Amino acid sequence: MNIDRRIAAAAGLALIAAGCTPTDATFGNAVRQTMAAQVVNPDPQYDDPVPTTEGAKGAEAVERYRTDKVKKPDTIRTTDTDTGSPR
Repeated sequence: MNIDRRIAAAAGLALIAAGCTPTDATFGNAVRQTMAAQVVNPDPQYDDPVPTTEGAKGAEAVERYRTDKVKKPDTIRTTDTDTGSPR
């Protein structure tokens, strides 16, 4: 009788373990899709030409910084405080 109980317990555990296996064919696609969205394109194609870097412009910017005459940046709002609810 002990052997029958062991076999029944093993069969029951096998059925429980079978429920833990991934049966979804798209298992892991969300992770792969998120990872692909974060990868930088190794060969980007731009419509506009890539801007050149000039040492003179950089030197002017450093000089403005050193003399405390930095240009004020444009104000850019990154969040909207309007909730859309009526007031």
